[in-house]
Amino acid sequence: MGRNIVETIVGALVLVVAGLFVFYAFAKSDRSGPGGYDIVARFDRIDGLKRGADITLSGVKVGSVTGFELDPKTYQAVVRMMIGSNVSLPADTHAKIVSESLLGGMVVVLEPGGDKKMLGPGGEIEQTQGAVPLSELIAKFMFGGTNSEKK
Repeated sequence: MGRNIVETIVGALVLVVAGLFVFYAFAKSDRSGPGGYDIVARFDRIDGLKRGADITLSGVKVGSVTGFELDPKTYQAVVRMMIGSNVSLPADTHAKIVSESLLGGMVVVLEPGGDKKMLGPGGEIEQTQGAVPLSELIAKFMFGGTNSEKK
């Protein structure tokens, strides 16, 4: 009988510790709250960009990618982003997709312009630069460019 009580107490302690761990993980996770506004940007290529990818400004995370789709008329990728409500972006902001690291995923880097007018909810970033595939970078490094550049 005494052995069953000890096992029950140890099991309860394990469950309490697991519950504390889950609570700590949710409390410390970097998740964006409902506060913010949606903007879109059109890119020629978004290779490797995933839903939930970071949106950074001067190296600071200011939002995340909420989705993307293909525009059937222009064949461009339309990327939807949620930007934190505490960040105001000038209308001439530039967006580009870059690799987070050699082994990491892709992120969207924002470079603010100098326009006095700000992007609002539903706004669109006009100036974009798509992802550059790693194979193209390696080819440029190894062969000094592509055939189209040698003309």
